[in-house]
Amino acid sequence: MKKLGKTIKAKAVNVLENELIEIGNLVNDQKLPIVIKPLVNGIDIAYWAEGNRDLIEEKLFQNGAILLRGFNITTASEFERFGLAICSELFNENGEHSRNSVSGNVYTPVFYPADRKLLWHNENSFNYRWPKKILFGCRQPAQQGGETPIVDSRQVFQRINSKIREKFIEKKVMYVRNYGKRLGLNWETVFQTKNREEFEAICKQNFVNFEWKYDGSLRTISVRPAVAKHPQTGEISWFNQAQHWHPACLDSQTRESFLSSFSQENLPRNCYYGDGTTIEDSVMAEICEIYQELEVTFPWQQGDILLLDNLLTAHARNPFIGERQLLVAMGDMTSFADINN
Repeated sequence: MKKLGKTIKAKAVNVLENELIEIGNLVNDQKLPIVIKPLVNGIDIAYWAEGNRDLIEEKLFQNGAILLRGFNITTASEFERFGLAICSELFNENGEHSRNSVSGNVYTPVFYPADRKLLWHNENSFNYRWPKKILFGCRQPAQQGGETPIVDSRQVFQRINSKIREKFIEKKVMYVRNYGKRLGLNWETVFQTKNREEFEAICKQNFVNFEWKYDGSLRTISVRPAVAKHPQTGEISWFNQAQHWHPACLDSQTRESFLSSFSQENLPRNCYYGDGTTIEDSVMAEICEIYQELEVTFPWQQGDILLLDNLLTAHARNPFIGERQLLVAMGDMTSFADINN
């Protein structure tokens, strides 16, 4: 087997892809995700990816998501090698969400209660900078549930009522975050500094407004686009996290708890139209319904890798029972300024 592995590795750069792998659909003609499987055992997936990066990029731009199944990548080091083979860099900052570093640039998924669904989102789209690619690797599927639903963000854009869409395009989205001692990460963890001058410099660099409140706590305010044009394909995607920040999208128990504990302006997270006016609950309900209708869900298998173009494809997480072990990596950081140039 070792000899076979070496032979395949040596051939992998210059062979036609159908000599080593097959490309197909997960279900019938469903294009999301496209599936790549090995035709032989012992393929070094990272080495193969280095030599076939153009092919991977082509399929990713067309479909928005690639599921690599049957390569049996379950260790953090193998997963990171693959990530570095298809990304010029991996994102190694880890302050924004509650997640743990596994190894190097590989993390656990963001912490979220197992009995609740983590809604659809394009990673870090509320930030000025965000990854163009995000990767998930399955070390152990949950006993029940725990899938990672994915949604074509281009279709979300097309399906949203034109009046709603144009209003968001014109006004953008304002994200408001209150940092306190009662709930969530503190600002020192998120911005990875305890120095206020450094914090303020980071805010300026990333176009984040802030205010220190009378009790010493912090509020940050960021206005970001609601849609984005893909720099390679030219397609428009619905690219924001309003459904992650708007209180109407919280489950009823969490929403009631928050609204009984905080005033509207002091909620840990909230979002508005970019001019500060309220985004209607009915609008958010309509947007969430579109995501729900478009989502594609499949059960994880141990060793799977799911590669997403973060601009083209949103992801979520279903509730689950039992231990669920996934690896996460993000790469090829960019910004709204970069894609608009």
